[in-house]
Amino acid sequence: MFKAILFDHDGTLVDSEPSHLALWNDVLGPLGVTLPEPLYKDLYAGLPTPANAVDIAERFGLDVAPAELAERKAEATRAFLAARPFPLMPGTREVLDRLQAAGLRLAVVTGAARDATRASLAAHGLLDRFETVVTADDVAFSKPAPDCYLLAARQLGVSPSECVAIEDSEHGLQAAAEAGVPCVVKPTPMSAHHDFTRATVRVDDLHAAARWILRPAS
Repeated sequence: MFKAILFDHDGTLVDSEPSHLALWNDVLGPLGVTLPEPLYKDLYAGLPTPANAVDIAERFGLDVAPAELAERKAEATRAFLAARPFPLMPGTREVLDRLQAAGLRLAVVTGAARDATRASLAAHGLLDRFETVVTADDVAFSKPAPDCYLLAARQLGVSPSECVAIEDSEHGLQAAAEAGVPCVVKPTPMSAHHDFTRATVRVDDLHAAARWILRPAS
């Protein structure tokens, strides 16, 4: 029986990927680069900012160190979230209520930065709904490495197999699968073309994810 639900943040709890693409283009515009949406979907959706910065700097031959590029993107994200939160995905509050009412423990496991993630959750009054929030700042290797999921399981005192991850991208799915965490995949328009063959189940929305998690034991 499952004991804990480990939610991804961007693209799962909040509809943030279109904003991240726009923020990347705000950062890259002064450098003479525009990041096309198809390229963002193929390579960058669901990956941590530092990993994206490495690829973008190399791909476009930018005369900016990847670490500096990542910091510019992080600063743009902080400024964005200071003015407005990312919108919640449909059903987020209702699904959290339903899972908690069933006695399941909740956590967030994300490749995003700690400050941005906590600010996003706090803006919606959701931060205290989660027992732990594991971010890219908490592990040596972020998604698609399994470290973040393994850390969340240790912090909750449960085995990975007693958890369920809810993810929207191939990169997040890989992290969960490598950690031995069953994964419910809920794609977005940014990630619908990703390879989800390692998913335990694929669903259309958070309500369907909750129904699968709470289904009667066979």
